[in-house]
Amino acid sequence: MQTALITGANRGIGFEIARQLGHRGFSVFLSARNEGRLEAALEHLAKEGITAEPLLMDVSDKASILEAAKQFGRYGIGLDVLVNNAAILLRSDNSLSRGHDDVLEQTINTNCYGALRVSKAFLTYFNTPARIVMLSSGGGSMTDPVGGWAPAYCVSKTLVNSITRQLAYELHSRGIVVNAVCPGWVRTDMGGAGARRPVEKGAETPVWLAAEAPLSLSGKFFRDKKVIDW
Repeated sequence: MQTALITGANRGIGFEIARQLGHRGFSVFLSARNEGRLEAALEHLAKEGITAEPLLMDVSDKASILEAAKQFGRYGIGLDVLVNNAAILLRSDNSLSRGHDDVLEQTINTNCYGALRVSKAFLTYFNTPARIVMLSSGGGSMTDPVGGWAPAYCVSKTLVNSITRQLAYELHSRGIVVNAVCPGWVRTDMGGAGARRPVEKGAETPVWLAAEAPLSLSGKFFRDKKVIDW
């Protein structure tokens, strides 16, 4: 049985990725920073016959990441898939030129340093081969036009894309593939009720990358199971 860890998995795309992987027979670890919401997510999965394990972790806190890695180590199992999904989009994120510096700092700390630190902290547990999936965004593209929305969030996703490429290069020799994915505009708490895509569609490509995509594909950016420009 393959094992997958999904960060930010108590709701939204992260939860749906965990749900779909659970139905595929994966042993799933749900990670989130809110213990109550994490327990509620586990109960919801249990109603669908999916047994999952909780892993309390705040990806914006280095100490919390390291403690979560130690806790995972106590299970004595390897990790086949890591999905770095946890991210924030602050309501005050509306301008780089006029906004407060801490908006960008908080966003990058969670969305970028968080994904990198989690990847590094759990490296010792990865099986060979293994997969890392980075949840990115079209807003992070250097090819698409700038949309003018949530600029700090978009900048953070550009950095996530760059981290993806660098990790893919460094981890190739260990048999670990690393890819980024744009899930599209999804109806979640972050995406809002007006988003075009249901959460099931948003999780489709991350799940494919976690479970089915050829291991020869690494250091790529995907949307709807197709490689897109950075």
